[in-house]
Amino acid sequence: YINMDKQLTLWQLIKEDFSIPKKNDPALHSKLELIFNYPGVWAIVNYRIANRLYKKGLKRFARIFSGFSQLLTNTDIHPCATIGRRVFIDHGFGVVIGETTIIEDDVLIYQGVTLGGVSLSHGKRHPTIKKNCVLGSGSKILGNIIIGENCKVGANSVVIKEIGRASC
Repeated sequence: YINMDKQLTLWQLIKEDFSIPKKNDPALHSKLELIFNYPGVWAIVNYRIANRLYKKGLKRFARIFSGFSQLLTNTDIHPCATIGRRVFIDHGFGVVIGETTIIEDDVLIYQGVTLGGVSLSHGKRHPTIKKNCVLGSGSKILGNIIIGENCKVGANSVVIKEIGRASC
């Protein structure tokens, strides 16, 4: 599901994460702006660190680290979620990404998006977002469903059934 053709180190991933706004946001005019005005980038970077800690068995520390990140960025990403490369959270405030969410490469997420569960059972209960998707502001994608490649989910949509290429 995630393109693992080329395994990158944590630092290579973080460097790539910081390069994405320059490619995706014409409003970015300086590196200083990137540092202070892009909480979505910081949320992804902090997620990558927390995810590594989580995978190494330091789950409690990863959750604490994620909590501090949430306070700073107002973006809630569970450290166990799976997030691919070149994912960009633009205006990241209010984004929620649940524990069993899978986000493939080259996905654009706008503010207020929720990738949430609708079940209290254990196991996969959050959505899978395939590559090259755009998730519009305020959209809610709920449950163990798949959003197919190249789909665009409109602002303030509530999605509870799978959508594929033919329906995008």
